[in-house]
Amino acid sequence: MSDPTNPSRQPDPQAANEYGTAPRQKSISPRTALLGVAVLLIVAALLAGYGILGRRSAAAVLAQRTQELAPPTVIAAAPRQGAPIDSFVLPGNVTAWTDSPIYARTSGYLTRWYFDIGSRVKKGALLAQIATPEVDQQLAQAQADLNTAQANANNARIQAERYTGLVKSDAVSRQDTDTFVNQAAATAAAVRSAQANVERLRELQSFEKVYAPFDGVITARAIDTGQLIDTGAGKELFHLQAIQTLRVYANLPQIYSQKVKRGSKIDLAFAEHAGKIYQGTLARTSDAIDPASRTLLVEIDVDNRAGELLPGSMAEVHFKRPAAGPAFIVPAAALLFRKEGLRVGVVVNGNVAHLVPVVIGEDDGAYVQIVTGLSAGDRVIQDPPDSLIEGEKIFVASPGNASDAGGK
Repeated sequence: MSDPTNPSRQPDPQAANEYGTAPRQKSISPRTALLGVAVLLIVAALLAGYGILGRRSAAAVLAQRTQELAPPTVIAAAPRQGAPIDSFVLPGNVTAWTDSPIYARTSGYLTRWYFDIGSRVKKGALLAQIATPEVDQQLAQAQADLNTAQANANNARIQAERYTGLVKSDAVSRQDTDTFVNQAAATAAAVRSAQANVERLRELQSFEKVYAPFDGVITARAIDTGQLIDTGAGKELFHLQAIQTLRVYANLPQIYSQKVKRGSKIDLAFAEHAGKIYQGTLARTSDAIDPASRTLLVEIDVDNRAGELLPGSMAEVHFKRPAAGPAFIVPAAALLFRKEGLRVGVVVNGNVAHLVPVVIGEDDGAYVQIVTGLSAGDRVIQDPPDSLIEGEKIFVASPGNASDAGGK
């Protein structure tokens, strides 16, 4: 029996009942167990579904971003309208109108020279004198031989005339007469031979004096007094150039070979005369394309009576001609060098690259002039990647968002 007044004496439910056996625990019903299992399965399914949906969403985002980043990002802009004149600059070689080395035609020793480098001489001016004593003695000997030949010829002539008169009266034989007539003819021929030798030596003696063959300036002197001079082109005495008019030679690209005309005016610039333009006249062309360089050699003549220009210098030759069509200016970085030729990328259909063959005109390094190949409505890809191909999809970004576009 429990004592209601003593709490410590309350009956223990786990204690044995009055029959000495432990009380029976309360059991879970099968329905409750099934309900718990179902709840666990639902929670697991929800978690699995959430994970699958998350992975699908991430894959879709990744695919979309990959698709967005697959085309190269470029900047496109309309080309700038160029000048209506197609002008380009080529290097030109400046040469004298006449350029001649002066050689000796006789051997001897130089006794005196009269003009040094930089001297302007007239045609026929005495440049130098050569002492040729051997030629002088040969000339004296030839003159003596000529006198002997003339005396022999005169004697033979007299004998022939005498015998010719006597043979008519049969005072002398006809055979003797023929002998003296033939002897007179032979001695006359000997006189002519001696006379020719004298003239030859006189010509050689005249070469003792070296004269200027044309008006010009002495640009080189390779001799001095007392120097041994040999005949021929072994040693140059002077170098003479006519500089009143200069010739400027330039190699014109084949594409322009049919656009230049003889008689047209060409502007010339020289580094030593900064800011000054000289005008020359296109005098002639080679009328043949050089197969090695595919260029046409042209000659421009320029007046140099003032003596400001020097032969041997380099000139900038400014060729100008009306452009065949509108010209456009694009950055040099927009050019694509392919095996098919020079190309420029333009945007078509909003996001497709099209490689256009072009011909360039003037090129200043940073920008180039496109003579043919572009139109005003084209959108030129400013700095295309080297891997850009025809028909490739591209992403066109505005110039202000170019860096952002590249980081997408």
